[in-house]
Amino acid sequence: MPDNKDPLQEKYKLVLETINAYPLQLKQSWEEIRPIHVPDEYKNIDNIVYCGMGGSALGARIVKSYAFGTLRVPIEIVNGYTLPQYTGKNTLVFVSSYSGSTEETVESTYAALEKGSKIFGVTTGGKLSEILQKENLPGYIFNPIHNPSLQPRMAIGYSVGSILALFSKLGFLDTTDEEIEKSQVAMHIALSNFSESVPTEKNIAKNFAEKIKGRIPIFVASEHLVGAVHTIKNQFNESSKTFSAIFDIPELNHHLMEGLKNPAKLRELLTFVLVNSNLYSDKIKKRYPLTHDVIDKNNVKTFEFTPESNQKLSQVFETLIFGSYSSYYLTKIYGIDPMEIPWVDYFKLQLAK
Repeated sequence: MPDNKDPLQEKYKLVLETINAYPLQLKQSWEEIRPIHVPDEYKNIDNIVYCGMGGSALGARIVKSYAFGTLRVPIEIVNGYTLPQYTGKNTLVFVSSYSGSTEETVESTYAALEKGSKIFGVTTGGKLSEILQKENLPGYIFNPIHNPSLQPRMAIGYSVGSILALFSKLGFLDTTDEEIEKSQVAMHIALSNFSESVPTEKNIAKNFAEKIKGRIPIFVASEHLVGAVHTIKNQFNESSKTFSAIFDIPELNHHLMEGLKNPAKLRELLTFVLVNSNLYSDKIKKRYPLTHDVIDKNNVKTFEFTPESNQKLSQVFETLIFGSYSSYYLTKIYGIDPMEIPWVDYFKLQLAK
């Protein structure tokens, strides 16, 4: 019999299955990093340089903002070919490439070897896996069984889980099993609240997707949620094929509000998405209603999302699921392929010539 499956519907299914597997991604990476042998000398470093591109760098952004006040070692995220000048023997160079073939990350790995840095890698295989094995370097080469979409931007549980696990293993963070378990519980609640079976009037992710159709979302976040919201922005770019941007409070209060005047036509397109939290510091909390007021007075639309969980890490993952589901619903509204990235692929093809 002929195969009557709709290819686009099959891709929607894979993306949805991947979002629903975020808790399993987190659990798998958290548990599988533990038995990996990492030399004791890796605990005595001066700084961390994290090298990754696109989806492979999202986890580092999330952890950097989430753990800003608790991470004991400074971290710099490098989205490019070269390492900072200060990178040396007492630097942990964390190299991440989902495919293992990202040229910028591979080149950064070779540069770290030349500098004699301490290297740890995360990948599913490819060239990066070969380097780790050849040089006898510690790393996490994982089987992405809970990422049926095979998209790096959808492997966010693996990315965050691997970083939290390594940093806790080395004593840079104090993330506990209990925090990971509570984050999984928060994710399951969010998955239930945003699922397709929940009607739009009771489903904030569906509601947001409907309201953002044909508009430009300008995401706003603060403190521990900045990295998570940056990830949502990336998913809107790649999956929903939607232009979006992110700004953080308090920084935007010092410049962006004056930029709402011109061009006037932008008011017909922009929607500010304010991601609030009851765990923000008091000074930040005070700024959100005032920022909302200024945006309203400039006749620009707004949308608000506030995670319901009561721990920072749980809020990070709850926010990620809200954003991933919203992006998923928007791709269906537009009727577009959430997995193909034709312009990124075209660019890489031309660059390789």
